[in-house]
Amino acid sequence: MARFEELEPQEVDRRRRAGNALVLIDVREAGEWELCRIEGARLLPLSRMGDWEHLLDPNGGPYVLYCHHGVRSRFACDRLARAGLRGLMNLTGGIDAWARRVDPSVPMY
Repeated sequence: MARFEELEPQEVDRRRRAGNALVLIDVREAGEWELCRIEGARLLPLSRMGDWEHLLDPNGGPYVLYCHHGVRSRFACDRLARAGLRGLMNLTGGIDAWARRVDPSVPMY
C-alpha cells in the first residue's frame, strides 16, 4: 500500500483549479526559492526538516511537496509518511515539470 501519492503537475493544477485546498510545500533551499516558486507554496527546506516536520498536522493537508525534479520531495514524503502523516503527495518532476507542463511563466534553472 502506497504511503503517499505521486501526482503529475497537470493533476495538481486540475485539483487546485477545482478548489481543492492543497497545502504546497517547497522543500528546496532558500536560494532556489528566490529563483522561482509555485504561487501559494510555503518554503520548508529539506535540510531543516528536523525543525519543521513535527509542526505539520498528522491529519491535515492534503500536502503536496515539491523540489526541483521531485527526488528530494519524494524523500521528504517518505519520511513524513513513516512518521504517521497522511494526505501526502509528491509533485512528480518537481517545479521543473510544473514550468514545462503547467506554468511557463515560472523560470527554469
